[in-house]
This record gives sequence, structure tokens and C-alpha cells, in this order.
Amino acid sequence: MRPTKSFATPLLLGFELSESLISQLARANDGYPPYNIELVRKPDPAESDKLRITLAVAGFSDDDLDVTVEGNQLVIRGCQSERTDADYLFRGIAARQFQRSFVLADGMDVLSARLNNGLLVIELFRPNLHQTVRKINISASN
Repeated sequence: MRPTKSFATPLLLGFELSESLISQLARANDGYPPYNIELVRKPDPAESDKLRITLAVAGFSDDDLDVTVEGNQLVIRGCQSERTDADYLFRGIAARQFQRSFVLADGMDVLSARLNNGLLVIELFRPNLHQTVRKINISASN
């Protein structure tokens, strides 16, 4: 017998993966690197707003960073390699790895990613989704 899930309701169909995704994201995000999420409003109401995610990734080069969309997740990974040629007297800045994940709603798309002055800026776009009503024909068997 399967354990009862918090999403176990007959009104939420197809959300079984969402609960496991939420718990996976909770484990993956430890607070590093810090980030902002900004809503960038368009002056024209007919245009869609954008989202901007900014991560503080000082010390990382563009070769150290990887931005991918895996299913409905935006995954940002950073990996710095240890310098073997340095002879440190004191080391307060460690080479660090991270993975930061964000769940994308249906229709979200990544427009761009750029690295500038230690900030990784990722622009996201979600087109205005118009709700449509579809008539479903009912077939009768005799």
C-alpha cells in the first residue's frame, strides 16, 4: 500500500511528480549562491512580463558555469577547479561547487544568460496564456 501524499486528492490530476520535485528542490538548494528573482514589467499590457534571476557568482568564469533546462527545471551549476600552482599562506576563499534549481511553469522559456561583474543574470519569458475552452464530443456506443 502506498503512503498517503499531501497532493493525494481526486481534484489534482497528474501532480504526483510535483511533490517529489518539490522535495528534491528543497534538498538541492542550500542558500549558496545568493540570488534575486525580479519581475520585469512591460509598459504595454499586451506584451508579456519577464522574470530575471540574478545569482552572485563572484570568482566563477563562464567556463565554470552551466545553465540547462531539464524537463521543467532550470538548473544552474557552478564548479571551480582547485589551483595547484598556488602556495597559500592563508586561504579564505575556497573553490566551491553549487547547484541551484528552479521549477519552471508550463510555457516558461529561457531567453538569455549573461555573466557580468560576478553576477549571472538569466532572463525568462512566459507568453500570455489565454485560457481556451474546448468542447469535447461524447461518443455513444450502441
